[in-house]
Amino acid sequence: MATDTQQAPMQATARVVPSIADPGPLGLAGFALTTFVLSVFNAGLIRTADGVVLSLALAYGGLAQLAAGMWEFVKGNTFGAVAFASYGGFWISFWWLINHLPTNAKGNDLHHALGVFLLAWAIFTFYMFIASLRTTGAVAAVLLALTVTYVLLAIGQFTMTAAETTNGAYKAGGWVGLVTAFLAWYASFAAITNFTFKRVVVPTFPLTR
Repeated sequence: MATDTQQAPMQATARVVPSIADPGPLGLAGFALTTFVLSVFNAGLIRTADGVVLSLALAYGGLAQLAAGMWEFVKGNTFGAVAFASYGGFWISFWWLINHLPTNAKGNDLHHALGVFLLAWAIFTFYMFIASLRTTGAVAAVLLALTVTYVLLAIGQFTMTAAETTNGAYKAGGWVGLVTAFLAWYASFAAITNFTFKRVVVPTFPLTR
């Protein structure tokens, strides 16, 4: 049997283990802001200087979200970890892709390749939406809108000619992307506000009882 003096160091150690802050609001904010800026250009609201989104894609949408995903792993939140780490990876790959577009593509191959890229992300996002139906309405709304965004952008790329840089479907994807960004901002705002007020101020509409 352990004595009281033997148990005391173990109890003291347990008491000093720090809690880990929720990385979710950071991940959602990084996703929202980067999606908003890119979608402004995709919707055709600004036609040139779209390269300004690349810094956000690397630093905030990419690295910040990736870090949020890693902390979700530490917290034991598999859904949050997969979502944030994956979309962090998406933004980093987007940054790399735009900086290294292939120069040997023939005909519509570049548009079709980008369409496959976007379609693959639509598939991933759709099954994450299904999984999100056990989280909150705020998160599920983000993923549903994002699925539609990816599908429209993919259709836009598949239907563009080699001489085009945008079309109606692609612009529609930009507009839905703006909606997606605001939904993600709402979810981030709700999480951080409810934490700081220590009560539910902004509803997130839990989907589980």
